[in-house]
Amino acid sequence: MASNDCEGKCPDCPNAGSHHHEGRRTILSWIAGGSAMASVATFLYPVLRFINPPAVTETAVNEASGGKVGDLKPNSGKIIKFGNKPALLVKVNDTEFKAFSAVCTHLNCTVQYKDTTRQIWCACHNGTYDMSGRVVGGPPPAPLEEYAVNLRGDEVVITKKA
Repeated sequence: MASNDCEGKCPDCPNAGSHHHEGRRTILSWIAGGSAMASVATFLYPVLRFINPPAVTETAVNEASGGKVGDLKPNSGKIIKFGNKPALLVKVNDTEFKAFSAVCTHLNCTVQYKDTTRQIWCACHNGTYDMSGRVVGGPPPAPLEEYAVNLRGDEVVITKKA
């Protein structure tokens, strides 16, 4: 209806002829617009959460178990949990263990030990570290954090260095 089409058609309307009636099309337009806005918000919310994830509270951990001494063969490594982050435990030879943060300093990918090169390698951008945690190739800007390794009986214990 147009704004001046009330005369005689709206007997209960106190302002007949002087106002605009919201017809079905206007109401449907509002509903469609609201639905479109809700759809866009439903799509954008997870995208924005992915781009800016909530902060994860880090569990204050100073040590973690790396398992039993005999669990690893010489010249091999394994990923273990160190609080909320992964750590890399490497058995260099029969008697020597090394441990590092397993989070690459380039883009936070998880690193792994490559027994063929005896280096720590990040598959994301081909970053490599030596067995002291120093960068020897690729884009990582800083060395890996090294942890202390101690033996308690036949258990390997990894601790943060002071």
